[in-house]
Order: sequence, then structure tokens, then C-alpha cells
Amino acid sequence: MDKVADIASDIGEYIRQQRSSAKISLRQLSKLAGVSNPYLSQIERGVRKPSAEILQQIAKGLRISAEALYVQAGILDLPTGGPVGDAIRADAELTERQKQVLLDVYESFRRENAAASTAPKTTQETTEESA
Repeated sequence: MDKVADIASDIGEYIRQQRSSAKISLRQLSKLAGVSNPYLSQIERGVRKPSAEILQQIAKGLRISAEALYVQAGILDLPTGGPVGDAIRADAELTERQKQVLLDVYESFRRENAAASTAPKTTQETTEESA
């Protein structure tokens, strides 16, 4: 039972942080998400654990990915990606949108480097390495 209370508290705190970062009042978010003001307040205080559907509505109101809220709520596992991806996801000073853009850029560089390392080397590259 304590684990459920911890998850509810964690997701509530996360929603509050995202709402604060977006400079949206509780009343504004409740209107955007289509949930009652008292219910949203209970979620933020950790009194209630929202369903996946409610989390999706809140994510839409905050303009963040529903996946981010699902991970925080324990509905989805944290995506893998190593220490760089974990560090980006853990940075509380970045918005979810900023995190996603950074992760996309990082992954594109990794794919590009992986493709380059498997491509056959040209004569010039082989000569440069020898020099």
C-alpha cells in the first residue's frame, strides 16, 4: 500500500512541477485537461492516483507526452538509452519537449556514427588514419 501512495505522490509532484514550469494555474490546467479542479488538486497532493486516461488528458493540457506521465506513474517502464538518455530525462530544468528534442538529436548522431563505422573506408580515410 505504501508503494501506491509513493507513486501517487511522485506523479502528483511531477505534474505540479510541469504545471509550474509551464506557468499554468491549477484552475487553468483543470480546464485544459477537462478534469475538476478539486480532483486535480488531489492528484497533485498525492491523495489520488489518476488513471491512464486522466494522465493522458493532463499531458494534453500540459502539452507534454503522455508517455512521460505514464513513466512517472509507473504505468510504463523508463525507456533504455544509457547514462546520457537517463541524464536528459532526469533534468528537472528541461521541459518534456526539450528533453525529447535532445534525445532525438542524440539518437540521430548515434545512428549516423554507427552507420559510418560499418561503411567501407575510402582510400583517403585509410591514408589519413595511417598518417
